[in-house]
Amino acid sequence: MSHGKQFTLYSHKGGPNGWKVVYVLEELGLTYETIYLDFGKGEQKAPEHTKYNPNGRIPTLVDHKNNDFAVWESNAIILYLVEKYDPEHKISVAGFEERMQQLQWLFFQASGQGPYFGQAGWFNFYHHEKLPSALERYQKEILRVFGVLETVLSKNEWLVGNKCTVADISFIPWNQTAVTRLVADYNGFNFEKDFPSVAKWHKKLLEREAVKKANAVKEAINQ
Repeated sequence: MSHGKQFTLYSHKGGPNGWKVVYVLEELGLTYETIYLDFGKGEQKAPEHTKYNPNGRIPTLVDHKNNDFAVWESNAIILYLVEKYDPEHKISVAGFEERMQQLQWLFFQASGQGPYFGQAGWFNFYHHEKLPSALERYQKEILRVFGVLETVLSKNEWLVGNKCTVADISFIPWNQTAVTRLVADYNGFNFEKDFPSVAKWHKKLLEREAVKKANAVKEAINQ
């Protein structure tokens, strides 16, 4: 790549999974260039992208200082970044047990948050017909996931290691989408009242400088 930065990130302007990678890149002070793929034109399935990611989805990260090593799946990318570029454990943990807990939450985010929140978005905004029962199923799953987080965060400030880590950061984009769009008008939903510890945690995450910087870019390109 000719941009001279360490990483190329293949992403999408609105896709939540790409933005959590950006948060981690910003937290670690790493340089990157983002290529926003146009799904309407099928660019995510084009050879220029699938040569790095055979799944043809985003995000994909290419590390030009590591022989153009490519990683796809957002939480795999996050783990690659902290394993290789966070030796001081700024946003990761060091001990074996805590690392397993960090993995636990990243797996839960990838399997328990992302797919269910994504399906709520699909049936709310994109499905060709309205299916209230399907939408309600996934909205209830959003509340269930918030409940799991509330149980832990009512006793702890952060998910792992008594500090903000990638485990926490990975939840930001889908949580933000949920509270502003997916369940904003669901059965009197009130984030601060229903899940006060999660709401407080989410607010602290949004106030981090790296997150604010990334979100400012996101807002600007999506106007």
